[in-house]
Amino acid sequence: MIKDLQLEVAKLNDIEGVLALQELYLVSNLSEEEKKSGFVTTPFTIEQLTYVIHNEGLFIAKDDNKIIAYIFAESWLFFSQWPIFENMISLFPKLSFQDFEITSVSSFQYGPICIDKKYRGKGLINFLFEFMRIHVMKKYPLSLTFINKTNAPSLKAHIEKLKWTIISDFEFNNNYYFILAYDMSIPAL
Repeated sequence: MIKDLQLEVAKLNDIEGVLALQELYLVSNLSEEEKKSGFVTTPFTIEQLTYVIHNEGLFIAKDDNKIIAYIFAESWLFFSQWPIFENMISLFPKLSFQDFEITSVSSFQYGPICIDKKYRGKGLINFLFEFMRIHVMKKYPLSLTFINKTNAPSLKAHIEKLKWTIISDFEFNNNYYFILAYDMSIPAL
């Protein structure tokens, strides 16, 4: 099943499909029960998606031309338009991971990632992440992200399947997050 999917760098004509998938799993659209299966918290506009697509920072998986997963991989400059990302950038001087110097130039913000629930648990995250990694590692040696501590499915997928490392945590607007890091030179498959 996973082998039959198409992995692509998103194009402008993919925006509608990305927005449709985002709507299905946006935290503000989900019940408490639905949130237990995972969620995304950052809603993107058409303008923001257009910017990311022009930078080749959005990676998608399609099944029969329908977008069933996406991963964002974009600069901290782009993400700094949201206060939570500004907060995370302010923590960089206190963070450490292997021998990396953690800066907004040497790293990028990975995520959000969203996978249609019918395709979860089948290994798609590894294939899509590896596709993204190969494209982005030319620009950035280090990837950072944060995951809400209540988003257990996302934490499990990133720590167990992709081997991300938790390097710190923080609180923002009464929510609690883990900060994770990934050495982009390490294959995900």
